[in-house]
Amino acid sequence: MPIRFLLFLLLSLLFLHPVTAQNTDSIPDTLLLKELRQYPRKNSLPVRKPIILLEPVVLPSDSLQLKVNYWRNWIAFGINFNQASFSNNWSSGGVNSLALGTNFGYKADYTKGDKNFVSELILQYGKQKNKDQLERKTADRIFWDNKVGLKLSKSWNFFASLNFESQFEKGYSFSTVDGREVRTLLSRFMSPGYLTESVGFEYKPVKYFFLRIGTGTARQTFVLDTSIARTNPKNFGVEPGKRFRNELAFQLVSSFDKDIAKNLNLKTRYVMFANYQGLNGIDHRLDATLTARVNRLINVAVSGVALYDDDTAAQIQASQTMSLGLVYKLQK
Repeated sequence: MPIRFLLFLLLSLLFLHPVTAQNTDSIPDTLLLKELRQYPRKNSLPVRKPIILLEPVVLPSDSLQLKVNYWRNWIAFGINFNQASFSNNWSSGGVNSLALGTNFGYKADYTKGDKNFVSELILQYGKQKNKDQLERKTADRIFWDNKVGLKLSKSWNFFASLNFESQFEKGYSFSTVDGREVRTLLSRFMSPGYLTESVGFEYKPVKYFFLRIGTGTARQTFVLDTSIARTNPKNFGVEPGKRFRNELAFQLVSSFDKDIAKNLNLKTRYVMFANYQGLNGIDHRLDATLTARVNRLINVAVSGVALYDDDTAAQIQASQTMSLGLVYKLQK
């Protein structure tokens, strides 16, 4: 009996297995996947919106000391010294000489939003003394320029400027009379002195270049020493006997100040002044300085000035200097 029962059970399993496999294979796969998927019921779990409470936090004033400084300042001071001496039997010839030159520069820049203020002060003075000759100046200038600007676009500003220029000491011309050197007074402090006011538009596409177009410009020329008219007939355009002259003009001022190579800086400034009453005599002045930095304190500078002003001379005036000296710069 047990053997027969086992054989019967085995035969039954063999016959039933193909039928089950056939029925399973006949069910489409999509139905099986659909039956196997389970979707959660909608809104089966309640979701609560979080409550966010914002509370101000009061910080003690002593913990934060934040200040915005809109000012930038540059200071530069330089001095150069030259000396030469020769023995009495020096066959090549020469003259004992001593020269000293100093210069001081200060620039301040205030920029906040669309407003800008720039002030620049340049002081230069130098002297040279040769043996058996009267002392001579090698540099003498007071220059102070102030400008207020209001930005109109990315590269254009509306500006108003005030400029002052004069010199420290008396200036002379030298000649020889009966084998003796004599000097003639030509200028001194505030003789001449120039005060220039200008309004117009400024084009400044980059930091190191600008062009000011002063459509409304006034310049006052001062000659406080009326005796200069006797030795300087032109008297800087001021009528002899008077101390003041006012002019209305169109003015162009351009400036370029950039490091053109490593440790090599080029700075130029050009000014054109055209009097509305007589455009034939247009004044021009070009200042250019090329400075090579040897190290942090020593540099070599070559500078030149070209000037045409028919109120001082009928031809172009020019000067050139080369100096090696100490320069101290401070920026903050």
